Amino acid sequence: MHILPKIVGALAVATALTLPASAQSTILAPGQSTTGTYMDYMKTVYDRATFAELLQVPIATFDKEFELTPMAAESWSQSEDGLTWTFKLRPGLVWSDGEPLTAEDYVFALQRAATSGYDFAWYWDFAGGIKGWKEVTEGTADVSTLGLKAVDDLTIEVTTVAPKPYLPSVTSLWYPVPKHKVDELGDDWAVNVDSIVSSGPFSIESWEKSNNSVVFTKSETYTGPWQAQIDRLEVDPSLGAPEVGLPAYLAGDADYSFLNTGQVPVAMAADPDGIRKNAVFATSYLSYDLESEPFNDVNVRRAFYYAIDREELTSTVLKDIAIPAGSILPPGYPGYNPDVVAQATFDPEKAKQFLADAGFPNGEGFPEIEIWIRDEGGYNGAIVPAMAQYLQAEFKDVLGVTVNIRQLPGADWMDGLRNKTNNIFIAPYEYDYLDPSNFYGIFYNGGRHGYFVPEYDALVAEADSESDWDTRYNLYAEAEQVMIDQGLIVPLVHPITTAVISDNLGGDAAKPNSLGFTPLDRLGHYFFTHLTKQ
Repeated sequence: MHILPKIVGALAVATALTLPASAQSTILAPGQSTTGTYMDYMKTVYDRATFAELLQVPIATFDKEFELTPMAAESWSQSEDGLTWTFKLRPGLVWSDGEPLTAEDYVFALQRAATSGYDFAWYWDFAGGIKGWKEVTEGTADVSTLGLKAVDDLTIEVTTVAPKPYLPSVTSLWYPVPKHKVDELGDDWAVNVDSIVSSGPFSIESWEKSNNSVVFTKSETYTGPWQAQIDRLEVDPSLGAPEVGLPAYLAGDADYSFLNTGQVPVAMAADPDGIRKNAVFATSYLSYDLESEPFNDVNVRRAFYYAIDREELTSTVLKDIAIPAGSILPPGYPGYNPDVVAQATFDPEKAKQFLADAGFPNGEGFPEIEIWIRDEGGYNGAIVPAMAQYLQAEFKDVLGVTVNIRQLPGADWMDGLRNKTNNIFIAPYEYDYLDPSNFYGIFYNGGRHGYFVPEYDALVAEADSESDWDTRYNLYAEAEQVMIDQGLIVPLVHPITTAVISDNLGGDAAKPNSLGFTPLDRLGHYFFTHLTKQ
């Protein structure tokens, strides 16, 4: 590879130069979390094993142009009143042990999720709006009352509490669960390689739980769309951090690596053909426990909103890997509103005034706080720790506030967020489906953060059920204005990922989309099934 001597020399990385193996169909990929308990996306999202979702076939998913593509479903339709969707599954799909994959496996997946403390259950309330979901998850109604029905082996009916014109995109996170295995083994079906079955384009060969590394192989039983073009996929989450990933890439131990701020300019100069960028539909923001001191005071939250120089943050500390965020919605995402974005200015005097109004002039008497960040790889691994250090210095300089930083495993971070065992977090969030209700929904009626803000909830609820787009757009803008005025969050940055990929990789997944971006493993099903290797 012609890039190697240039990058190695420039970065002075003390790494042996070993060329990647050629003419192999094994992809060596970085992962994200180094911990995971279940190889089952429908059991736990935040503590799932590496790329557990690749083992199963969703109802639908997105390609690199963000076009929704039917997967397990071959078609869907909506009733005249807009409340019932009918999904028709493809015939002939099977589990890797030969058992037929049926509508019941999908219905069972959500029935189990609604009754077993699923850590992503909130998604199916705010995004899916499934009839009876809230009541069942709260334990006030029987699971049989859910708006889910396996009409026959190939037909699923979903009834929602209000029209959900975007429901098919929501099903990109609806994976089946093998009821026959759960009946036999309970949740333990997904903790041992020998008992794990798959329905999607990959099967599992091994899973090293000490670091959450996995080896997937091309499924021999999957007959649906997007079949794998490689024989093996080896994923090592320890390579997710660019500081580890790039040396591994240079040594031939990874086929691509995400880059951190120091690596980007050098890699771009050395091998422009190997660089891939992606404008992620994602936002990192500050969130709070609104009920505990000192963030139960809106003036404190507003002080933090104005104390951040997002332009300096992204142009210096995060150069080339993020852009300023003035809204929870990223640029280009449906509903993005420039008028909202324009309010997120850096105004130290206003920030100081808000803090003084809260009773802490120049930070006097303000308690030391601890920002919790999540331990993860990928683009967030490059952005969040550096951003936390910038904020630490910024809040001290502008507000006179002392901030400590604590990095936790994903499950512990999420537990702290949900149970409010800390009062301030850097919270990254990437879209799940292409509709503004996705981002606004994570703060709706409790949502991800346990926020209950009646004025905001009413606006979002009205927007969610509104069929006219212009009216919806205005209602969501009003809802975000409530977020700003009450300081519910502080938008920080939208990530731009930059990676370097081996010239041994090919296929459509290695090529940029029509906007010039390459999502890589952010669209895992598309990426790993449309990737080839020489």
